[in-house]
Amino acid sequence: MPLSQQDQFSLLKDILTNHQTDCCGSVAECEQVERLVKSLMINMDIDQSALTILEEIYRYSQTGAGTADLDSHISEHQGQLSEWVDEIDQYS
Repeated sequence: MPLSQQDQFSLLKDILTNHQTDCCGSVAECEQVERLVKSLMINMDIDQSALTILEEIYRYSQTGAGTADLDSHISEHQGQLSEWVDEIDQYS
């Protein structure tokens, strides 16, 4: 059963919140974020401001999945993670 858009935003928020609070994560989480963002971006009803944020999150997750030091990558993006989590609240 596919996840609703609200469920996808909620899951995305949960993963990003974990990255923000724990300052660590896994490649599998980054890959999950990529899949969630792709799914949300192909939704024709998505708001333009949400699309911009999703593009930023997608780049973050792509870079994170390919980096040798994921924990450092997450630490470097703490400010952005906080902003994204706050922004996602508007859409979920």
